[in-house]
Amino acid sequence: MKKVLLSILVILILVSTGCSTSKEDQFKIGATQVPHSEILEFIKPILAEKGVNIKIIPYNDYVQPNLNLHDGDIDANYFQHLPYLTRFNQDNGTKLVPVVPVHLEPMAIYSKKITDLKEFQGGKVGVPNDVTNLGRALALLESAGIIKLADGVGVRGTVGDIVENPLNIEIVELDAALIANMLPDLEIGIINTNYALLANLNPVKDGLFIEEVIGNPYANILVVKEGMENDERVKIIAEVLNSQEVRDFILEKYKGSVLPAF
Repeated sequence: MKKVLLSILVILILVSTGCSTSKEDQFKIGATQVPHSEILEFIKPILAEKGVNIKIIPYNDYVQPNLNLHDGDIDANYFQHLPYLTRFNQDNGTKLVPVVPVHLEPMAIYSKKITDLKEFQGGKVGVPNDVTNLGRALALLESAGIIKLADGVGVRGTVGDIVENPLNIEIVELDAALIANMLPDLEIGIINTNYALLANLNPVKDGLFIEEVIGNPYANILVVKEGMENDERVKIIAEVLNSQEVRDFILEKYKGSVLPAF
């Protein structure tokens, strides 16, 4: 009986140790839900076959994933574009680096009150309140003919750079994650595609005006802490994220609302 109990105890210890090792070996990637987490879920079994086990850590904002990566709470993140990352590093003294571009989410103008931008006569316009996406949203409004920005501003504009506002619109700066839910209180809102998809909005079908894709600098990227770029697991993840399988998955699942950036 003692031998049986001892054997059971040894097995339990081995199982416990094995589970602990498995958790320690997990490569943690922080990601917003759609499409980032969905793409990561798709590659999870592919990576497992290559010996890389990832754990997806969900986020619903654009700040904590970078702070947690800087602090070492996660190993990588996947939610942002290069202009945002560059500005975040400058503002916060972090040293986070891009690995590979994965996909592009064209930003679009949405509304619950009008069905055609020709009907727009002014009112409250919701835009993301983070610096890079604010500039991007204002550039989109300019492309749509709603405002005019100062010469040379491009996608780096602020509300103070608006030089013509013929419809006297009111710019309402909001957390990017909230704009879709705030649409009933706005005349129009400019929404990042990841949050639009989460609200069952498709930029191709529901957008009143959509951002140009050609020459767009806003591809979403895999990001790691400086010094991790050459980690073998990072190389494998990057290779899979830029594979034909992922390209086909993006094109099939998102029907043009999300596009491969490789």
